[in-house]
Amino acid sequence: MAEKQYDWKAIAKNPKFVELHHKKTAFLFGWWIFSCVYYFLLPIGAAYTPGIFKVKIIGAVNFGYIFALSQFFVSWGIALYYSHVANKDFDRLTRELIDELHL
Repeated sequence: MAEKQYDWKAIAKNPKFVELHHKKTAFLFGWWIFSCVYYFLLPIGAAYTPGIFKVKIIGAVNFGYIFALSQFFVSWGIALYYSHVANKDFDRLTRELIDELHL
């Protein structure tokens, strides 16, 4: 059985594909920048402002530990938000593109 051939150049020029690609790129690039800044705040902050990272919050737990642990929660939050946006917007645009192209 021969595989179906697609005209990828035509798909790439389709306005729905262009919109989908633009929305995904803008969304992912913005969150990538935020993630990088948030991630590098830990080593940079610990190196240049060690006093802040040594402040005790609860018992022996200091701000540095809390900030480091917060990175897990922030990454999970971003993943959940991406899932929500993908289900709401990206999947809808993909379905519209597939329907329009009869794939």
